[in-house]
Amino acid sequence: MKKKRLFSVVAFTFCMQFAYAGKIERLKDGVLVKLEKTTAGGVKQVKLQVITDNIIRVTASPADSISTTPSLMAVVSGTREVKWTSEEKNNQVTLKTSKLVASIDLTTGEVVFKDLNGRVILQEKKGGGKTFSPIVVDGKPLYKLQQVFESPADEAFYGLGQHQTGLMNYKDQDVNLTQYNSVAVIPFLVSSKNYGILWDNYAITRFGDDRAYEQLGSLQLTDKTGKTGGLTATYALQQKPDSIFLQRQESAVDFTFLPDLKRMPAGFPMGKGVITWEGNIASQTGGMEKFYMMTSGYVKVWIDGQVKLDKWREGWNPGPSVFNHLLPPGKQHQIKVEWIPESDQAFVSLKHLSPTPAILKDKAALTSEAGEKIDYYFVYGQQMDDVINGYRTVTGKASIVPKWALGYWQSRERYKTQRDVISTVQEFRKRQIPLDNIVMDWSYWEEDAWGSQDFDPARFPDAKGMIDSLHNIYNTHFMISAWPKFYKDIPNYKLFNDKGWLYKQSINDGVKDWIGKGYVSTFYDAFNPGARELFWELLSKHLFSKGVDAWWLDATEPDVLSNASIDYRKQLMNPTAIGPSTQYFNGYALMNAKGIYEGQRQEKPDQRVFILTRSAYAGMQRYGAATWSGDIASRFDELARQIPAGLNFGMSGMPYWTTDIGGFFVENKYDQPDPKGEDLTEWRELNARWFQYGAFCPLFRAHGQYPYREPFNIAPENSIEYNSMVYYNKLRYRLMPYIYSLAGQTHHKGYTMMRGLMMDFGSDTAVRQIGDQFMFGPALLVNPVYAYKARSRKLYLPANTGWYNLYDGTYTEGGQYVTADAPLDRIPLYAKAGSIIPFGPALQYTAQRPADTITLYVYAGNNGKFTLYEDEGVNYNYEKGQYSNIPFTYDDVNKTLTIGKREGKFPGMLQQRTFRIVKAGKEKPVRMDFDNAQAVVIRYDGTEKKVSLKN
Repeated sequence: MKKKRLFSVVAFTFCMQFAYAGKIERLKDGVLVKLEKTTAGGVKQVKLQVITDNIIRVTASPADSISTTPSLMAVVSGTREVKWTSEEKNNQVTLKTSKLVASIDLTTGEVVFKDLNGRVILQEKKGGGKTFSPIVVDGKPLYKLQQVFESPADEAFYGLGQHQTGLMNYKDQDVNLTQYNSVAVIPFLVSSKNYGILWDNYAITRFGDDRAYEQLGSLQLTDKTGKTGGLTATYALQQKPDSIFLQRQESAVDFTFLPDLKRMPAGFPMGKGVITWEGNIASQTGGMEKFYMMTSGYVKVWIDGQVKLDKWREGWNPGPSVFNHLLPPGKQHQIKVEWIPESDQAFVSLKHLSPTPAILKDKAALTSEAGEKIDYYFVYGQQMDDVINGYRTVTGKASIVPKWALGYWQSRERYKTQRDVISTVQEFRKRQIPLDNIVMDWSYWEEDAWGSQDFDPARFPDAKGMIDSLHNIYNTHFMISAWPKFYKDIPNYKLFNDKGWLYKQSINDGVKDWIGKGYVSTFYDAFNPGARELFWELLSKHLFSKGVDAWWLDATEPDVLSNASIDYRKQLMNPTAIGPSTQYFNGYALMNAKGIYEGQRQEKPDQRVFILTRSAYAGMQRYGAATWSGDIASRFDELARQIPAGLNFGMSGMPYWTTDIGGFFVENKYDQPDPKGEDLTEWRELNARWFQYGAFCPLFRAHGQYPYREPFNIAPENSIEYNSMVYYNKLRYRLMPYIYSLAGQTHHKGYTMMRGLMMDFGSDTAVRQIGDQFMFGPALLVNPVYAYKARSRKLYLPANTGWYNLYDGTYTEGGQYVTADAPLDRIPLYAKAGSIIPFGPALQYTAQRPADTITLYVYAGNNGKFTLYEDEGVNYNYEKGQYSNIPFTYDDVNKTLTIGKREGKFPGMLQQRTFRIVKAGKEKPVRMDFDNAQAVVIRYDGTEKKVSLKN
């Protein structure tokens, strides 16, 4: 702290008095309270550190000192020169900044945060809400940790990463923060009351009720005959459901992990079978019972005749679902579970929790399996963008992705030869479908050489020449899959093994994968800095040197063995270089991305790093990393779940996200053989609807198993579906000046491109639960269609503004639900009144030409503003201030648009350009037309221009 800071006499006297007593210690960046008596939860010390005016770090320990183990997620140290004061009063020490007040109760250690008017923003549970339960993990003394906060009934919660249960608002929900294929954990919670909690811990964590899920047998069960103790389990053949293989009473539906499949009846052909569990359930206590399922194959659940779940997933990759059902005490409720595994390796489990205990009513809790201390950051803001920007203040700014990464990517599982890659790109260019990136999925190496990080020369005889052709002839970038996995005894395995940088449990156990005859493998320890450097050296030598542009980091949970139990997954990545896997279970993806980012930036500092990962963790945005939603199913219900998953991921502070457009794995009706008839119709519609949604995700990327995912392989030219996909592709490229400006604001201003409605319309309580609509930037309201054969959809237009149909310009007042037309080739899109949207020229790839002519749509009805951001698009000169901003402001009263003076510059910047300005008004609908003859044409040279739009 600056010595010149002035403190009140009261504060000074307080510090002197209690420093001698050993109760309170004033630090250069905060205060430390040593409690005279240990509380029930075991806390002895609580520390507040001032990070910024609106960010306070809280750490607490039951020991005589607080651990100083460095954070992996945080990049701030708490030593910033921020003015603050402190004082002691009414048995509390209070710390005050220019934005907020934080206090610690000197008896209990309870922390409370208030605004400058004394209004409580957040408070820990009465008494502090901290619990430390001593544990020993691999010989290391640690604690199971819990922090409970008060949470009023009208609060809503968002964030926590990407969870695909279909939930948007996590208030009164339980969220399992465990890395898994399609679950990406970010322990950052955002409140509707404009604060956030960043939980600095890397162990498996639970938000909400931390009780373990229970088997159904903990309820009162009766089978079909009325006998107590279990449900009637019937094992039959799918083609002959009346031919019963086995029928018995079972008290659990629990085939969760690989070892559980050993309990399948001997000789039962799972892949050809159907299993049902039927009977009744009852609860002694009653209330809203919570059910949790992990499922693959076809699963359907009925309670009291009501369908609670109807889902399909590929056998090898189960996914979570949650639902509730009210069980009055003692009353029996009919239940039926039907499971069609489809393969000999599929999974299902149905567990439950009794109603949330009263002790957690109006509370929010975070519970971690292991840690050295309670450690969280409280982030306050006037709006949600402030809160998310605060997260990035702690964990690092988001890099600006290379501009090409905002264009369209084509991928599939997989391009098997060099010819496949080139011919696919040729077809895009021939058909004039815009494309910026082609992606090489796994298995481009020789079959027995996973981890070689090199091409199979038989299928890719000239990989460098292939990539050079993509760059120089077809203006296309090349991304490649890079797993942290090594087959035993290949040369690269030995390089790591000789240094002790590999996880060895899977080697010792002889765990084989699914390729060919099956090969024993393991992953490298990404927590080891030397191992990270060596991993990058291999990528650089074999791939980056050939011209690879970007990295697809798959299976970074890490998924050493799919469907292993959680305990065995811990063994498979244990120990890490910095501690037990139990303590660092969720952090692998962060460290793996760190190594690639730092390695490439050091080797080629003028090329932006771009990474796509299947897993994520807090801080990854600073490493040029984006995330996709994992190996999801090609189903409409799965499409529906992507929308809230992506929104919550963005509200977790992670700006760049995408899905496999069309879903990754497909039902048999689509690929065995090729789909026909109604199946083909559904397949095409699914992909068209997903494509429409994907065009407004931060990243625009198609990928999946066979059938092939190129638009021309999905539907024939001139079909409705094909034309729709091409239309939204081209619209995405027209929007590139808008989209890249949002990317610039993401870095420079802490902005978020894909926005849950609470971010912009928080005062409108109607948007609190909405997870199937979102804002794409400040202007566009996107309303995906996710039901088969739907040709309209109900949607909400947020209040206190008006909305223009983007296609035809018709105006509707906000604050109401409407049923919008949604023909097969369109989704409802609206522009908010007061929006200014820059549309650029038609492009085949992002670098084809600069946006020398921009059609600027101005939507009247409110004042508006937008800033056009530009830089070189490929390097890091923007970090040195080499970029430009052109501000637009619209005065709705005077009907005047001001194109402000250009600020900043960068090499290659356009000195002059043309703006074609189109005003859309309430009374005079204007359809979206980039050749609008009524446009006002302005030549712009960087100086301010005022344009009257009164006509």
